[in-house]
Amino acid sequence: MNHPTDETRLPAPRGATAPYGHCVLLKHGEVALKGRNRHLFVRRLEDNLRSALRGAGGSTWIRSPHNITVLGGEVPVGTLVERARTVIGFSSVEPALRVPSTMESVEANALDVLRTACAGRAATGFAVRAKRRDKTFALTSTQLERHLGALLQPRIEGLRVDLTSPDVTLTVEVDHRETYLSAERHAGLSGLPVGASGRALVLLSGGYDSPVAAHRAMRRGLACDFVHFSGAPYTDPASVYKAYALARELNRYQPPGALHVVALGKAQKQLAVAGAGRLQVVAQRRLMVRTASALAAGTGAQALVTGDSLGQVASQTLANMVAVDQAATLPVLRPLVGWEKQEIIDQARALGTAEISVLPDEDCCSLLAPPRVSTGTRIGHLRAVEKRLDLDELVEALLANVQVMRPGQEEDRAPEAGATCAVPS
Repeated sequence: MNHPTDETRLPAPRGATAPYGHCVLLKHGEVALKGRNRHLFVRRLEDNLRSALRGAGGSTWIRSPHNITVLGGEVPVGTLVERARTVIGFSSVEPALRVPSTMESVEANALDVLRTACAGRAATGFAVRAKRRDKTFALTSTQLERHLGALLQPRIEGLRVDLTSPDVTLTVEVDHRETYLSAERHAGLSGLPVGASGRALVLLSGGYDSPVAAHRAMRRGLACDFVHFSGAPYTDPASVYKAYALARELNRYQPPGALHVVALGKAQKQLAVAGAGRLQVVAQRRLMVRTASALAAGTGAQALVTGDSLGQVASQTLANMVAVDQAATLPVLRPLVGWEKQEIIDQARALGTAEISVLPDEDCCSLLAPPRVSTGTRIGHLRAVEKRLDLDELVEALLANVQVMRPGQEEDRAPEAGATCAVPS
């Protein structure tokens, strides 16, 4: 994802006194469609935004009038935009100028915002889009668009009105006490605020799929913790390093979740000794979801999330998925079940996880894997293998040695001393 830099600048507002000035408009996406409980979703959005702003380098304030959130403070606009674009639930992120809702102030500052937007680019056409929330304002939305268009066009040489495909669009949003002027718009992540739908535990491998699945779960409002199964002591720690890096990257999009690392190697060997054979991979996955289900009881998770895509590999046939689900005590969610591999890779690149996923490691799933994996596993055959082991004791031993990490909490997101969150009136 390409983010603006701290060099993003807007002109200083004319005739404006505090709390007017630079800010960022955050448009609500799906949250705007909610009914009587909308305020709960907005509160969650604000909480997640505060989490994303920790360590930003100064005090900030947040307001949520109508179906927008307004963000401002001492932090440079570029930093505010960058942090806000990682918060799931906003459909767009717009650097803006907050000025008094008087015609004089709107006219003067609209010209400055438009000039700044046109500077350094070959802009020949512009349009004005107005939205009047304050119905007592002197002009209607359409009248304001026409008035500003006619006023601004002759003031900037070489610029003409183009309502079809403008190079620059000046948006003017008139509220009761302030007006917001913006000529820059960044796409948000949309979706539901993280945490609004509960909590999940993601089975995080080192590949492309599970990080993308985690992000899709977050966009449906699930706060995510992570569990990674390594092949230790029979594999090196490379996969754990990758899982940590992936969890840290994913935690940019939510209040940081914990990473649980489970050393599965000895249990995998026990399955092989018990005669799993061609069922080895499916038996391992059943053990993983059984262990993850038990682990979830301590994290508050209400579901498991995996990166499975139907038919992508031999272990992800419908019959094998059913067999795996029967070992879980929680719902197993598969956000990518209908995705193609290239779609998943493209999304991983957009998220910034692909560069981590391609790093070499020793995947625990390949440890002791048979030459051929059963694609139509029968549950009776799996249970026959599992009866040769004490599964409860095996899961208990795995959980007794879980290593817990908190990627992202000890780094950029630590609050700075003196940072406050004051809301202007």
